This record gives sequence, C-alpha cells and structure tokens, in this order.
Amino acid sequence: QVQLVESGGGLVQPGGSLRLSCAASGSTFSSYWMYWIRQAPGKELEWVSTINTFHGAYYADSVKGRATISRDNAKNMLYLQIDRLRPEDTALYYCAKPRAPFQRVDIRDPKRDDFGSWGQGTQVTVSS
Repeated sequence: QVQLVESGGGLVQPGGSLRLSCAASGSTFSSYWMYWIRQAPGKELEWVSTINTFHGAYYADSVKGRATISRDNAKNMLYLQIDRLRPEDTALYYCAKPRAPFQRVDIRDPKRDDFGSWGQGTQVTVSS
C-alpha cells in the first residue's frame, strides 16, 4: 500500500511563504501524476496543483503566480512552495496519488475516491 506523508504546514503571517512536502513510498513514484488538494474548514475539496511525469505543472487560478509545484523522483518527494500567502489559503493540504500510473484525474470537482492514495494532510494557517 502506497503511503503519502505530508509535512511543512504551520502558522504564517499574510505575505509569508511555506514549502509543503509529501514523502511517498513505493518504487513507481515517477510514473504518477501527483496532486495537491486542499480543504478549508466547512468547504469542499479544492484542487491546488498538479505535476505530471514530465514535471509539467498546472495550477488553480487561486494560487497561480504564487505557487510552485515540484518533484524529486530520486527521493520520492513532492513539494509545493506557496509565496505571498493569504488568509484564504488557510486549509488542510493533502497530496494525492491516482490509482494507476500515468492516470490523469479530473480536477474540476475532486473527490477522495478519484485517487488511490491520500496523505493525512498538513495544516496551513495564514493569520496575523
């Protein structure tokens, strides 16, 4: 069973930065598109960013220009750097892995069942 473990969240002031990390187990990490999804209190899951197997990156409009997704396949690590953080970025951030290699998940309305593996999440709180 693939495990995903997020870290790097915390309390940060508006305008600050955080780098979230996701450690993945398994030997085929490089074959998977990887996703960052977030959930704010009382709200639905919201897609944040995706990186494909060629390191191509995609971002939600809400973070575009402020976020950078990256991966280190040699270390089975996924990252999300978010700069100029805003209070509305406050959420539990998850990394998620599709069920199959090279699978693309429809991110317009992400659901837990769309993915094969989720981490436990890392909390990001943006507040002064």
